[in-house]
Amino acid sequence: MNTPWGYPDFDAHEALHFVTDEKSGLRAIIAMHSTHLGPAAGGTRLWHYADDAEALTDALRLSRGMSYKNAMAGLPLGGGKAVVLANQTRTKTPEMLAAFGQAVNSLGGKYVTAEDVGMSVSDMIAISQQTRFVAGLPVAGGAVGGDPGPHTSLGVFLGIKAAVKRALGKDSLNGLHIALQGAGSVAGGVARQAAAEGARLSIADVDRARAEKLAAETGGTVVAPDDVLYVEADVVSPCALGAILTEHTIGRLNAPIIAGGANNQLATAADGRRLQARGILYAPDYVINAGGIINVSTEYLGDGGPDLVRSRIEAIPGRLEQIWAESAATDQDPACVADAMAQKLIGRR
Repeated sequence: MNTPWGYPDFDAHEALHFVTDEKSGLRAIIAMHSTHLGPAAGGTRLWHYADDAEALTDALRLSRGMSYKNAMAGLPLGGGKAVVLANQTRTKTPEMLAAFGQAVNSLGGKYVTAEDVGMSVSDMIAISQQTRFVAGLPVAGGAVGGDPGPHTSLGVFLGIKAAVKRALGKDSLNGLHIALQGAGSVAGGVARQAAAEGARLSIADVDRARAEKLAAETGGTVVAPDDVLYVEADVVSPCALGAILTEHTIGRLNAPIIAGGANNQLATAADGRRLQARGILYAPDYVINAGGIINVSTEYLGDGGPDLVRSRIEAIPGRLEQIWAESAATDQDPACVADAMAQKLIGRR
């Protein structure tokens, strides 16, 4: 019998919930990795998966990443994630969203959801009609909440600057070349901030029209999705889907820095060591991309305002510096160092 316990990415997850609602067509997985620091928090991803095993692997990896992300950001939250198994057209209906909201509500606050790939603020509004255990809702001007994407972008931008300072000795992105994989909300925010500081951009997205629009806005150049990782650049910034850093792709990289907003960029733990062996500075993804969950946490817990969100996001570069310094001192790769720090914080070391 095949069970989740045998999956390579099963990591003592506390709970897995497989949700089926035949009337609406909803099929979803809610994975809770850890509640050591608080309720398992993490967004909902709607995606068309090749098979159910791929969906489960994604839920396991993403929820573990959220445990580490929330812990490293100093938030009183555990880690969880939900994936909704969509059809090829990624159809969403009000009935599906309602059924999913009811499933979240049935967990009694052990899992708190928000937006992720394939979901929007309006979807969170629909889900919030079924449960209060949701964040990322629209708010009045100046209040904490809403789309977490801009906050993620800010953290990634600041993390890129920290990486450039450490690896290249430069205080500014002016004149540097950044290759962006993705042109969505997070990548778009990074692109605009980098361009405003004088960076030159190469942009790729599976939706070429979206890449072209962002390139036109920022003075960038569009490159093919299959080529963007291998552009000769100062920084490669993965801001799309994960598992893109593999033995094959790492061997072809032409940049001294990898720093981006995508989750689970390393396909395996060995890939962190491969990056280090090539002398490529890596910004662990769940540390650099924590801006969104920082905003979501502050909204959901009501423990502060925009100034607290900003100060927490501005702490991301310092956290990266701590990881890189320990990596240099111990000769362990940054991903390994960050994992050990996070595991200790959630009581697993």
